[in-house]
Amino acid sequence: MALKVELKPHERIIIGNCVITNTDQRARLLIDGDKIPILREKDILTPETADTPAKLIYLAVQLMYISPDPHENHSTYFNLVRDLVTVAPTTWPLIESINTNILNGELYHALKEAKKLVAYEKKLLDEAREKQGAAVEAA
Repeated sequence: MALKVELKPHERIIIGNCVITNTDQRARLLIDGDKIPILREKDILTPETADTPAKLIYLAVQLMYISPDPHENHSTYFNLVRDLVTVAPTTWPLIESINTNILNGELYHALKEAKKLVAYEKKLLDEAREKQGAAVEAA
């Protein structure tokens, strides 16, 4: 079954190991293939934008997803996971889900779970900032 993708003007997409940039008009693509990694620009993280532990994990999974040899990024991923779980043990259920998908070769699903991890980390950081702000106001 083919995937229909509509690109906004100048939007980028990764298909396989190619970055495709749209022209100045909307475009509609019909992509037919088996197990071809596809990432829209809104789902792509770069080393510059991966500025939190969960985003670094997302980036590692992203690199596994688009790489011809996903195993190249396993050690980086597992080191990052170990560090995050050490400081934030409540992330373990999400990490476990990502790990299961990676081990089953379902890297796109692992990437979707990693996106949930980034959202959970943001929630934790926001809560910590609120508590810190409340403590400062109370003092």
